[in-house]
Amino acid sequence: MFSKLKRSNNKKESSVPPEKLVKVEKPITELPDSIHPPQEKKLSSEQEKMYLAVLSHFRNPELKIACVEKPKGDAENEKEPLSEYEKAWLTRECMLRYLKATKWVQKEAIQRIEGSIAWRREFGISHMGEENGDELKSDDVAVENESGKQVVLGYENDARPILYLKPGRQNTKTSRRQVQHLVFMLERVIDFMPMGQGSLALLIDFKDYPDVPKVQGNSKIPPIGVGKEVLHILQTHYPERLGKALLTNIPWLAWTFLKLIHPFIDPMTREKLVFDQPFPNYVPVDQLDKTYDGHLDFTYKQEIYWPALIKDSQEKREHYLKRFQKFGGVIGLSELDLRGTGDELVYPPPK
Repeated sequence: MFSKLKRSNNKKESSVPPEKLVKVEKPITELPDSIHPPQEKKLSSEQEKMYLAVLSHFRNPELKIACVEKPKGDAENEKEPLSEYEKAWLTRECMLRYLKATKWVQKEAIQRIEGSIAWRREFGISHMGEENGDELKSDDVAVENESGKQVVLGYENDARPILYLKPGRQNTKTSRRQVQHLVFMLERVIDFMPMGQGSLALLIDFKDYPDVPKVQGNSKIPPIGVGKEVLHILQTHYPERLGKALLTNIPWLAWTFLKLIHPFIDPMTREKLVFDQPFPNYVPVDQLDKTYDGHLDFTYKQEIYWPALIKDSQEKREHYLKRFQKFGGVIGLSELDLRGTGDELVYPPPK
């Protein structure tokens, strides 16, 4: 796969006419009218039957789930029933994503979902936001974003919210906190998903940024162990969430890293990777950073962007949870309903 691709050097920043640029300092909170999410594919009768079986399993009032992903010792006995927030997380689309990821093997999908719930509890993100009791808080990872190495900004052609990843702006030593930061930002970009879209887009730019101070132990390319852990998290606990990954300015060291982790990348994920293609092919220019031939004149300022991201994502979660309660607080509600604004259920959950 990688041997057929040319290694790219750092590219010069594009030059967009000044009159076309729009100054942006905060996340874009709403999907523009010009972009429309794709229509959901109708399930076959057999797929609907499998979904209902998974739904029935998680609606069992006696169900208890482990509190750690890989229990050891006494932890094996630590199980708890689903919380209100976990029920809100267990949407119709959530269960369908796990069924698709397991090629519609019902038992495996149930095991994967339970494993993800346990992992979310252990990782500290099971309460849908720090305002509701998540242990992983924005203050814990704020220092990681001071250089603007990860930014939620804009939407691509299929209404996927975009998470920019810029390894060249790495500002800290390799640590557990870097993994926490990535998970925190994944949860935020999910908050920004519009009604009808359940996947995200990654725009990964390996360009080096000389304005970021060099830190001893600071690696632009993560160690293989960290890379494998991140892949495990993405593929196991965020199945069917990656819609597209655009990669550019890939240096030889990054190519080497990609080759090393290639065996651990799920085949379906590989198909979503796009190397060194013009970003405007996939992102409307009015939703794209000017660095990549877009019209957004965006410069990261921690004191402006970070509080706005936290506030905007919290408001979206509040809306989501209020609608979850409004429609009965049951497992299996549709994300169309929970992110929407109407009073009628699109997919009334089975009784």
